[in-house]
Amino acid sequence: MELFYYVLFGAMAAVVAVLELGGKSNKDRITTSQAFNSFKNNYILVYSLMMAGDWLQGPYVYYLYSTYGFGKGDIGQLFIAGFGSSMLFGTIVGSLADKQGRKRACVTYCITYILSCITKHSPQYKILMVGRILGGIATSLLFSSFESWLVAEHFKRGFESQWLSLTFSKAIFVGNGLVAIIAGLFGNFLVDSLNLGPVSPFDAAACFLAIGMAVILSSWSENYGDPSESKDLLTQFKGAAVAIASDEKIALLGAIQSLFEGSMYTFVFLWTPALSPNDEDIPHGFIFATFMLASMLGSSFAARLMAKNSPKVESYMQIVFVVSSASLMLPILTTFLVPPSNVKGGGISFAGSIQLLGFCTFESCVGIFWPSIMKMRSQYIPEEARSTIMNFFRIPLNLFVCIVLYNVNAFPITVMFGMCSIFLFVASILQRRLAAIADKPKAEDWTAMKERDTEADPLNAP
Repeated sequence: MELFYYVLFGAMAAVVAVLELGGKSNKDRITTSQAFNSFKNNYILVYSLMMAGDWLQGPYVYYLYSTYGFGKGDIGQLFIAGFGSSMLFGTIVGSLADKQGRKRACVTYCITYILSCITKHSPQYKILMVGRILGGIATSLLFSSFESWLVAEHFKRGFESQWLSLTFSKAIFVGNGLVAIIAGLFGNFLVDSLNLGPVSPFDAAACFLAIGMAVILSSWSENYGDPSESKDLLTQFKGAAVAIASDEKIALLGAIQSLFEGSMYTFVFLWTPALSPNDEDIPHGFIFATFMLASMLGSSFAARLMAKNSPKVESYMQIVFVVSSASLMLPILTTFLVPPSNVKGGGISFAGSIQLLGFCTFESCVGIFWPSIMKMRSQYIPEEARSTIMNFFRIPLNLFVCIVLYNVNAFPITVMFGMCSIFLFVASILQRRLAAIADKPKAEDWTAMKERDTEADPLNAP
């Protein structure tokens, strides 16, 4: 493997080590309690086990389907089914989480994803399709119920609001960075070293999910959004939609999240063909680990930013979106500025090396984005409908990813990157607007809105 990869990985690892070890005194200026530290560590353990269950599957889904003899078109439909099910069922499971309990929803995630893993043992297309639908539902629960439980439980226990950012940044650092790297290496060990076959990472994922579920059942208490008996799902949807429409800050946050995550998921499909346009031999696993290290660097940097009162999250995220937009412009710039190589195979090209640096910059922005968007969601989204509104945000995201997947071969790769870059720049403009109105009071709070709706519709009154 080329020296370039090792140098890049080593340089980022050194920066992460300096930020984490050398920056401890700065970060720990926020004095916390023993009770909070125990709570934080318990959540990070559970979140890491949940993410291990997710990360173990990722690199092997496409590969497993191809070993069962399915072509690109059939596999594409399976992926679309996953995102489509997340879009269709996400808001329903989100509302049920708010009403029936977030702990219960987290346990449901574990069960649903374990069942999805079991379906991978079958080579039958219909059973695999059921597995993808279950996986889509599980994804909606993963990215809403756990965060909703954490925010509600944090304030229920009387912890300071500033401490929440510590949990967010550390959960992303460990769960989305360190665990992703270890899961990638462990999956590779199961498949290649032990020769257990491409279904073995899914079995391992099911085991981690089962362990996580046991921890949740034994150590978590239940919390709810709006448990009022009178509210059916349709009323909850209406309430969440009214909250988004009536509060510009929530609407902006939803648009920003959809634009960034839509670009991020599109990038996942594009980075491999971008780095190997002439079938260059690139170490996919090592590059993936490098991306995860870049994400860890970003989340470590975010922890330092959020530990201070200035700059505010709303301010520095404008810069993050501009930098991420510029980083995804590199494939377009290299197409015009660097002479193309017509040599088939071989190592990564000069243009590919430049793009890889840009992609690592983008992944660092992803590492900053996750804890920062979580922090903003905890500030702006009303507790009563947190899971419902968060899954509302995922509807345009999943729709966008489905459209991209369906048309992935219809556009040149430079057009796709250009589109992502524009989306990220638009996100920076919306973030600027959010920063401008961040301190404005809400026009109407959730309780007043609910009372008004009850007066307007006495049939829904308790």
